[in-house]
Amino acid sequence: MIPASAPTARVRAVTPGGFDSGRTLPEETPVALVYNGGTQAVMMATPADIEDFALGFTLTEGIAPRHALPDVEVVAHATPSGPGLEARMWLPPEAEMALRARRRASVGPVGCGLCGIDSLGQALRPLPVLPEAYAALTVADMKFALGELRDWQPLHDETRAVHAAGFWQPGQGILLAREDVGRHNALDKLIGALARANIDPALGAIALTSRLSVEMIQKTVMAGCPILLAVSAPTARAVRIADGANLTLASTSRGEVQVFTHPRRILTRRREGPRFGR
Repeated sequence: MIPASAPTARVRAVTPGGFDSGRTLPEETPVALVYNGGTQAVMMATPADIEDFALGFTLTEGIAPRHALPDVEVVAHATPSGPGLEARMWLPPEAEMALRARRRASVGPVGCGLCGIDSLGQALRPLPVLPEAYAALTVADMKFALGELRDWQPLHDETRAVHAAGFWQPGQGILLAREDVGRHNALDKLIGALARANIDPALGAIALTSRLSVEMIQKTVMAGCPILLAVSAPTARAVRIADGANLTLASTSRGEVQVFTHPRRILTRRREGPRFGR
């Protein structure tokens, strides 16, 4: 298991009555993703698990496949407004075309996973169709996965200000989880951590504390995971994209289980035999 750190800062706050009230908050740091000496993106992120973040971003943006992920060198820098980080990676020449195809602008705020792309076509890029792996959860599994994720959020416990993404396997529970002020950053960190730990995303489900927007579906499909669970409902476009990519999308919004796409993978009761495998 790869441990996750959780950088925070203690700040002064004042109640409406004028009383001092200290508060622990998550840090937010610019992270430059640098490939072959050129900056591809600068994202505001929680400064933890940066190697996971860099690898997950590389995979979910289609810059390099899982079997050819680069090494990552994390370098700290001082900027006029505070510290910053560079995640430096080197890719083979053939990866340059994919890099140019997914060109981004210089800054991406934490609230947007698609900020700075060059065209509408890139925002809604075609996705692969997930293979029909034999993967299924029971309704109880789904509820348990989302409930167990709550136990993997130390940064949230301190700050109440971050999102989490976790990977759940039957009989194992949550294997890995990552947190970040940006929901898409948390998912990239999780996907990078799975790659580093050599865990196949096709053999489990991803659970999120955040809403199911388009970029979360795109990243999950690019990672190769067949089931995406969340405590919040998806957008209508997210449902259409998940349906076309053969991704099962489900949530517990309003306290009830709702499956929006490919419901065959969410069972009312447990079946005999293995539930995950090719």
